Amino acid sequence: MSGSSPAARLQQLFEGRRLTPTQRRIAHSMVRRAGEVPFLSSVELAELAGVSQPSVTRFAVALGFDGYPALRRHLREVAPAEQSPAPDGGEAYNEYQQAVLAEMENLRHLAELLADPGPVERAGRLLAASRPLPVLGLRAASSQARGFGYFAAKVHPDVRVLDEGGTMLYDRLDAVRRAGATALICFALPRHPKEVVDALAHAQELGLTVVSVADSAFAPVAKCSDLLIPAAVGTGLAFDTACAPMLLGRVLLETMCDDLPEAQARLEDFDASAAARGLFVE
Repeated sequence: MSGSSPAARLQQLFEGRRLTPTQRRIAHSMVRRAGEVPFLSSVELAELAGVSQPSVTRFAVALGFDGYPALRRHLREVAPAEQSPAPDGGEAYNEYQQAVLAEMENLRHLAELLADPGPVERAGRLLAASRPLPVLGLRAASSQARGFGYFAAKVHPDVRVLDEGGTMLYDRLDAVRRAGATALICFALPRHPKEVVDALAHAQELGLTVVSVADSAFAPVAKCSDLLIPAAVGTGLAFDTACAPMLLGRVLLETMCDDLPEAQARLEDFDASAAARGLFVE
């Protein structure tokens, strides 16, 4: 595990564990702040996750450690050395550079995850076969949903972006199911709106297969997802950065194209139409 990112090592530590909802919340918080966790006290981790200190202790025991101090020692042993000096021997990285480097780590972790292409290929088949294809993303994730929907519409015959919440959201889910939808893709990023979790539960009740792109395998949407593929967000700036979720969305588009025989013809038709209309500046 020494060559992987801190978030990747934490994910591996939690894999295969049957965790309670409270424990999943702790795990999710640890993954989000992977670089800091080895140096937090049990009280600080409890505050970060919004749980009690005894819950943190029970969580450590559930992972096979004698208590939280033993878990923290383990995390410190596998944590990489601090990367403060610049590679040319100059001054330490500033906070903006550190944010970029953290996103590079998130992308490396995603590359490791994609070594097994099975989950994204399965997701691509599910999404390509759905007519229509609903794409859900609210608040921080709305831009991810719109970006995915924009490109998906170039190769899929009927894409419907659901990027606004409120009382109409359930109506739109009901409508896409009546129209023949069989699957839904959801982009779920922190902070996670309760409305998204409720909407996914409703989608499953309708019989839709839910594919989720979330910042962690322990994100709140996990309990309402049939297939969840994690892609971490950066937390080093005032607002989270989501390069890995965006790239994962493009990978899913690629796998969709592999299962849409008409995808290439649609792209060529669009290019011909764009050229005829002078749509783009060359």
